[in-house]
Amino acid sequence: MSQTTKTWDARQLPAVSDRHIDPHAYPNGVAFLDGQYLPMSQAKVSVLDWGFLHSDATYDTVHVWNGGFFRLDQHLDRFFAGLEKLRMTIPFDRDGVSEILHDCVALSGLRAAYVEMLCTRGASPTFSRDPRQAVNRFMAFAVPFGSVANTEQLQRGLRVAISDKVRIPPASVDPAIKNYHWLDLVRGLYDAYDRGAETALILDFNGNVAEGPGFNVFCVKDGKLSTPAIGVLPGITRRTVFDLCSEEGLAATATDVSVAALKAADEVFITSTAGGIMPVTEIDGAAIAGGKVGPVTSRLMTLYWQKHDDPAWSSPVRYP
Repeated sequence: MSQTTKTWDARQLPAVSDRHIDPHAYPNGVAFLDGQYLPMSQAKVSVLDWGFLHSDATYDTVHVWNGGFFRLDQHLDRFFAGLEKLRMTIPFDRDGVSEILHDCVALSGLRAAYVEMLCTRGASPTFSRDPRQAVNRFMAFAVPFGSVANTEQLQRGLRVAISDKVRIPPASVDPAIKNYHWLDLVRGLYDAYDRGAETALILDFNGNVAEGPGFNVFCVKDGKLSTPAIGVLPGITRRTVFDLCSEEGLAATATDVSVAALKAADEVFITSTAGGIMPVTEIDGAAIAGGKVGPVTSRLMTLYWQKHDDPAWSSPVRYP
């Protein structure tokens, strides 16, 4: 890795409004649906689709940065594993899905994009309650890149609250299957907002820290990293942190992380495809790392974004 590669600067993030003023407006972007490419505003699903009615779907998201997909193969691996576990089939193999994702980004012209592939159970022509009679439906889209944390939060660290809401246990829903079961996470978010925080972490069924809405969490203590092991999505950015730690000689383990251990950590950060590695400097109103972004977090943030220029980690979009 070149030592001259520029360091990560949160100001590189595209400006994103907190909320669409028009609730019927759509972000710029391109979707693939029913064999054709469409503007995002024209990509629709039936109200009878099981993905809408029952949250019966799986998906994966990958981001494009500076015109390149980051770790696309890992995202495809997870998406196809989810399809198999949910007994869903789509009319495309890995190369076919990859081509569709490339086309969505290329047609949109976006150089920084949030790209999603998803499959719903679909709908039955007779409105049958038998999932075997539903026609599975694949779709994909590319929209402008967005982050869990905005520019200010990336620079000063997020303020997080720990909710007492419990994540859906693995015995009920396999967390390795990326899914839209977010009511526990959304309830946790409202708990956080009520307490003046910006986002939330919720618990696993043993009362330990699990994850947040769309992200995993890491803590650093005495130079060693740990992240929750049970009841969490094995995120691609989470895996990337393990890979970076291996390269840098940092110890990192997946294990139980108690609420007390998280609050006593030297540093805390969260990880997501939507934003990468993002610092946390306050939990339940108490400062972490003296309220400053810690050195291990800063180091990993820089390394993470440097990897986007590494052809072993990133693949260029096939723009026309």
